[in-house]
Amino acid sequence: MRGKWLLLSVVTIFATYVGRALRWAVFLKPLKPRPSVLNLLSATVIGFTAIALFGRPGEFVRPYLIARKENVPVTSQFAAWILERIFDLLMALLVFAFALSKVNASGIQVGPTLAWVLATGGRVVAAACTLVLILVLSFRHFSGPIERGITAFLRFLPDAQHQRAEKIVAAFVRGMESTRSDAALLAVFLYSVVEWTLIATCYWGLAHAFPGIQFSLVDVLILMGFVSFGAVVQIPGIGGGMQVVCVLVLTELFAVRLELATSFAMVIWFLTFVAIVPVGLLVALKEGLDWHSLRRIGEAAASPGRTGGAA
Repeated sequence: MRGKWLLLSVVTIFATYVGRALRWAVFLKPLKPRPSVLNLLSATVIGFTAIALFGRPGEFVRPYLIARKENVPVTSQFAAWILERIFDLLMALLVFAFALSKVNASGIQVGPTLAWVLATGGRVVAAACTLVLILVLSFRHFSGPIERGITAFLRFLPDAQHQRAEKIVAAFVRGMESTRSDAALLAVFLYSVVEWTLIATCYWGLAHAFPGIQFSLVDVLILMGFVSFGAVVQIPGIGGGMQVVCVLVLTELFAVRLELATSFAMVIWFLTFVAIVPVGLLVALKEGLDWHSLRRIGEAAASPGRTGGAA
């Protein structure tokens, strides 16, 4: 393995965490005009470490920590987390649409499993892009009516619970305020492009690090597109998981040997998912958090009854 290309992959994948912190700062600005990027970066690193260690409950650690560090309602940061997911989904769909167009135009003959991905992919991309557009436009232009409609719907609750629910809904809508600014939307989109450019550079560097893989930039984007799509869609007979999809695409689409494809898939999984763990644990320990504290934070933040307050 070529060390300098591997180093490029490591540097770029760690740079994505900085990009995520800067993008989250845009989400925060309606609530806090000058958020601390260092606070956001430490929460991001710890949050992704929690995801690697605890799975789904770890998703809630980052918005919870950001809310506490920046003294804003926790619910507002769950809204920011949803916005982040929306823009990441949009970028993944765009990359996958590019991959589909290149593969379909090439006329490459693929196996039945990848053929299913090709056949299903176009419909999924169209439906998902439509849903993303509806979500963004809804919160951009109809946040007031949405908030009033939800609170009116919840009037069957007792007064105390209704007032609490009303505060939670208001905080959530405030967390979506960044979608109402043209400048903020443009900034978030540009940060998202930078984020995915760094991810593509990581893939490209890793492809060069393996002597048996010769990828162009287009090949890298094709691989990224299929991996991004396959990681969230259960493929019949295969299932999900980025490692499995990566091996499938490398062997069927690019005729890479199974052993080499498996090695590549495991390294890319390690870089994008596991490599942050030692750094995150060190940052967490510096802030007085340990393994058990992170687990408790994830479980507490995931509890609907405990996410409505401010720091």
